[in-house]
Amino acid sequence: MIKKRFGFFLLWGLLLGALAFAQPAPVALDSVENRSEYLLLDKGLQFRITRYVNSLYNFDFREADRGFKVLEYEYPEHPLPYFLQGLSSWWKILPDLDNERYDDRFVGQMDVVIEKAKSLLKRDPENKEATFFLAAAYGFQGRLYSERRAWTKATLAGKNALKYLNLSKDGDEEMSPELVLGDALFNYYSVWIPENYPLLKPVVAFFPKGNKEKGIELLEYVANNAFYSRVEAQYFLYMLYANAEGSPFKSLAITDYLMDKYPNNAFFHRSHARNLYTVGKWYECKEVSEEILRRLDAKQTGYEANSGRYAAFYIAQYYERRNDMPQAKAYYKRTLAFGEESEAQESGYYLYSLLALGKIATSEAKKTRPSPILIR
Repeated sequence: MIKKRFGFFLLWGLLLGALAFAQPAPVALDSVENRSEYLLLDKGLQFRITRYVNSLYNFDFREADRGFKVLEYEYPEHPLPYFLQGLSSWWKILPDLDNERYDDRFVGQMDVVIEKAKSLLKRDPENKEATFFLAAAYGFQGRLYSERRAWTKATLAGKNALKYLNLSKDGDEEMSPELVLGDALFNYYSVWIPENYPLLKPVVAFFPKGNKEKGIELLEYVANNAFYSRVEAQYFLYMLYANAEGSPFKSLAITDYLMDKYPNNAFFHRSHARNLYTVGKWYECKEVSEEILRRLDAKQTGYEANSGRYAAFYIAQYYERRNDMPQAKAYYKRTLAFGEESEAQESGYYLYSLLALGKIATSEAKKTRPSPILIR
């Protein structure tokens, strides 16, 4: 079920998400420095807002949003502050993609990004940063619409994103790593998708020809060198290594780093537990999963039933391997409760928990059944 969701409902999202960080036409760095509107490459600004970007990924949204509001006050006509506010909303959505609570806010914030970027482009048709934000905003909207299976809206957003991506590709100088993430994702997924879903080959045929090896190389480059795009690249890398590439130890190395840097990020926390489970580090996985449940019980930001379902299942598996069936039974039941709360009754963990509880019940019945000798 995990593969089905990753592979089908996010196919459009992956391509449109790639557009969300598509690379604008490279611009000579010395020319950019003379153009104040290119805030993405302003090192001084990056230094000033590092605290707030880190707060975003550490799920301290109040602190992050406060900093982005200050940035909006300083640059009210630039799309960057509104884009960061939208990115904050996106990370509120990501831990539980079925929760639509933040959808309208997120779409509205990206609409403002589009409005501000179009104003920049109207004043300066050569503004490559404006085309970046237009591709980014439309791409993120398309990614959300694909999650909601609103395919018409997703397709329209994707066409708009591709339109502005194409408008931006007319330079050949080296560009900042900030804006390479889209090229990385396109290179990888434009090959991976038709390999795994042949029916989508006609769709992907409209995109540039990619190269998976180059995609991974570029993702690693962005993950090690960018500022705004660094964590997004790390997110895509560990998801890619855990799923499409089948390299869980590489994925684990990234989530281990992310958990150390952003210990309160519920999505990274859950992903780290999953990686530990996949590579067979059972005790560490149990410890991490128990902490997830403690934070969920404490109603910590970002911890919800979906994370609880993962964590309870991993703990149940640990106890079952130790033949501690009372504990395993208790946590399988919690897995079911979290699955029902998040309406994930068709998920693999939910269905496996039902099966495991059935086996445990059968085993218990055999133990309590009177011996044939005693019956005589």
